[in-house]
Amino acid sequence: MTKPDIRSICAAAKRATFELASLSEKRKDKILRAMAEGIDQNRQVILEANGIDLELADRDGISGALRDRLCLNESRLDAMLSEIEEVVALPDPVGIVLEERLLESGIRLKKITVPVGVVAMIYEARPNVTSDASVLCVKAGNAVVLRGGKEALRTNIAIAEVLQNAGEAHGLPRAAIQLISSTDRECVRELVQCTESVDLVIPRGGESLIRAVADSARVAVIKHYKGLCHIYVDSSANLERAIEICENAKCQRPGVCNAVETILVHQEIADQFLPLLCQRLAQCGVEIRGDRQVCLAYPAANIATSEDWRTEYLDLIVSIKVVGGVFEAINHINEFGSHHSDAILSEDKENQELFVQQVDSAAVYVNASTRFTDGSQYGMGSEIGISTDKLHARGPMGARELTTYKWVGWGNGQIRS
Repeated sequence: MTKPDIRSICAAAKRATFELASLSEKRKDKILRAMAEGIDQNRQVILEANGIDLELADRDGISGALRDRLCLNESRLDAMLSEIEEVVALPDPVGIVLEERLLESGIRLKKITVPVGVVAMIYEARPNVTSDASVLCVKAGNAVVLRGGKEALRTNIAIAEVLQNAGEAHGLPRAAIQLISSTDRECVRELVQCTESVDLVIPRGGESLIRAVADSARVAVIKHYKGLCHIYVDSSANLERAIEICENAKCQRPGVCNAVETILVHQEIADQFLPLLCQRLAQCGVEIRGDRQVCLAYPAANIATSEDWRTEYLDLIVSIKVVGGVFEAINHINEFGSHHSDAILSEDKENQELFVQQVDSAAVYVNASTRFTDGSQYGMGSEIGISTDKLHARGPMGARELTTYKWVGWGNGQIRS
């Protein structure tokens, strides 16, 4: 395969942004509906491409978690379409007046949301990201340059072509959505260093991908880091409800970034709670790795190593640790977590407030599963990812998070004295 000219691709995307920035909400939503219709009408093409990707991935011995992310089926295509409709239903994130004031000079000053420009999206075996990123970028008036993982190459090509064709038929510049189909890693380096055209880089994938992009980028990066999520079960927790929440957070879909990986249990309830929790998780096929007290309470558990507290399993494995109280739980989470999503299960209002204030994560929950960290669940439509950074965007990134702002001053001839 001929190596693509990354700078030319990015320059074309930059040119497309000027037209995108002036698209009305009605026009953008019409384009997005056409994209949804295109996906719906080309289901068979997309699923056949995905079938080839899955066959090759199985031959290469891909992990269960990655295979789950790679796999598309009718229900996941339905979900993709529903998320597009949710984005269409959202208000236009562009043109919102954030601040307005009349200056002494008589100038009317407004702070207004505007598109970021060109977004480079680098991701792994998640073909749904091809659709999600494209749709959200169009809604926010951005051009997007996509570079997915080799595992989903054929699926990504199929989806991107459908979106390009549908958009172009309704007046969207074809360069507004571009996919780099080369698997050459040099393409990624060139993309994240294209300062003259690319405005923002969003890497979404494993730890090695995120670090590689962050280390080599010259363009601003918003990292969507691993999800090493925790649940702390306080001494005052409703234990029956706690078991249900822990099961949901670990077992509903273990291969995603908002699944729980470590459960911390208050020592006062450990003897009562640990056997019940471990038995329930084991019934769901979960391998338990625990500290010495966990292994005493549930002998079938494996002893945890120091590395377990730092591991995002993305599988039916969980580490469990007994802690002395809320402060020890908070310290553990802030030391070993990835600042993604963490929860406290407690009826103690003071402990709830301490946890919410002191856990340094993008999303913090009280008496709820970590699985809710999701753009759709937050009423944002689909998400381009979940940012674990603090600047510009944090947590699920929807269309609004893909805007920045500019200051506009309306005058009638003022000059500065």
